[in-house]
Amino acid sequence: MLNFARRYLIPGAILQSVMIGGGYGTGREVVEYFSNYGTMGGFYSVLIAAVCIAIVFAVSLEISCVFNVFDYRNFFKVFLGRFWFLYEILAILLFLLIIAVIASAAGQVLQAELEIPSFMGTVVMLFSVVVLTFYGRDLVVLVLAYWSVFLYAVFIVYFIAVFSIFQDSFTGQASTTEPGWFTSGLQYAFYNMAGIPLILYAARAIETRQQALIAGIVGGVIAMIPALLLHVSFISQLPSILGAGLPVYEMFIRLDQDWLKIGYLIVLFGTFIETGAGTIQGFVERFDGWWSDRTGDLLSPKIHATMAGAIVALAGILSQVGIIDLIAKGYGTLAWGFMILYIIPLLTVGIWRLYVVDRDSPDG
Repeated sequence: MLNFARRYLIPGAILQSVMIGGGYGTGREVVEYFSNYGTMGGFYSVLIAAVCIAIVFAVSLEISCVFNVFDYRNFFKVFLGRFWFLYEILAILLFLLIIAVIASAAGQVLQAELEIPSFMGTVVMLFSVVVLTFYGRDLVVLVLAYWSVFLYAVFIVYFIAVFSIFQDSFTGQASTTEPGWFTSGLQYAFYNMAGIPLILYAARAIETRQQALIAGIVGGVIAMIPALLLHVSFISQLPSILGAGLPVYEMFIRLDQDWLKIGYLIVLFGTFIETGAGTIQGFVERFDGWWSDRTGDLLSPKIHATMAGAIVALAGILSQVGIIDLIAKGYGTLAWGFMILYIIPLLTVGIWRLYVVDRDSPDG
């Protein structure tokens, strides 16, 4: 059972954990890329994103398994060759943006609840990320995989409460589809798929290509279930919820259930930490691979923590822009860059490399 989870469930759970902090945990990305396009437009956009993520995740895990590459540097060498570093430029910007988004959200939440300056919440969250990264891959994988269980538990109660308390609000909503839902679904998928190469360390338990394909498809579904459910819950509060910086937090306020809101805040803050640590771990894995190629050894935990500290310091500065602008403008712009440097090469050159392996194998 444990091996089954490691092969088929944990890769998707970790991808969802990396996606969940600034997006699902706050709900801002769901509003920006799905709910903004109407009740039905949001559904269509979620479907487009789920199909794209499942396909790209499956092919990525298969390449990781076949070529035995578990860090993004060596992964991109498979289909970008010496130009792999182009992805790294975008990846560094993505690292900073993801961590800036969750840092901004953490500051806003603590400011609203405890009436303390938002930068203090940002500092606490970023410091926790550095500490978690210090203890290395095994702890990060463990935390990423299992913290999501607690988050899901809170959200299950949240959905039950929304559908019970706001039941009449759903029936009053018209079926609407706003222009742009298709492009929005693609954008959401493109920048979230950019996180896949960062969590390839979670694919080490996968032993066969069939396992990789199944894990990728399952992972795509796991990753998008929260988006679908959140969009459904937001329908009850359209259009007023669209302008909220932290839509899920706003929904808990409107539910007026203090015990549930407290549980959400505890789990959300932990999710911010796991998202930041999971993102930085992908960055650390890349440098571990480079250092191992040169020396045969891995970098020390102190160096890991130093690297993490430098990243979070820059992200902390960027977080002052604000979560709405970071998500709407930052993610939307990077999405097209990742389409050009990751998705198109993966689905052309990457699949060709897999075909060549099949053709040249003794059984091919």
